[in-house]
Amino acid sequence: MTHTIYIVLTKTGTLLSKAIGMYTGKEMNHASVSFDAELFNMYSFGRTQLNNPLSGGFLRENAETGLLEPADCVIYRCTVSHYQYLEMRRIVHHMYNNRDHYKYNFLGLFGIVMQMELRRERAYFCSQFVATLLKMGGLPVYQNPAFMTPHCISELPYLEKVFAGKLSDYLQGVREPAMLYG
Repeated sequence: MTHTIYIVLTKTGTLLSKAIGMYTGKEMNHASVSFDAELFNMYSFGRTQLNNPLSGGFLRENAETGLLEPADCVIYRCTVSHYQYLEMRRIVHHMYNNRDHYKYNFLGLFGIVMQMELRRERAYFCSQFVATLLKMGGLPVYQNPAFMTPHCISELPYLEKVFAGKLSDYLQGVREPAMLYG
């Protein structure tokens, strides 16, 4: 039995996203993971308060509101085994249930620039989290997750691009048919 997970890369337009884009030269500068095509169960590290860029941590993201509502995106799917799927969900649920103990790894972003791993216990930036989750789920990541950018994730050979465009357009396409016939 296999399952599908989704990797969602977005361009949110925040100051931090723009700064990361200036360094990487890439448009998509936020990474999330979802356990359903409709993106109801989407997780990442990012802002925990919309108007405070320094309030970072682990969160369940709402693809229809806040910074993601107007975002451009590229969405990939990945087929995983039943065991891999359960393991990744277990990890995410544990992190979510203990989200007050996790922090955004702002220092880790500087580590990418300096090519030096700056470890902090229970702290991740978005693409570091996604890469770590894939690795812990038994998928090859090919480099230290502490140096993974959203663009690095997009180059993983087992990911299949399924959409590029406005996140709102993707959601309309996958959610409305389910509501009509579900």
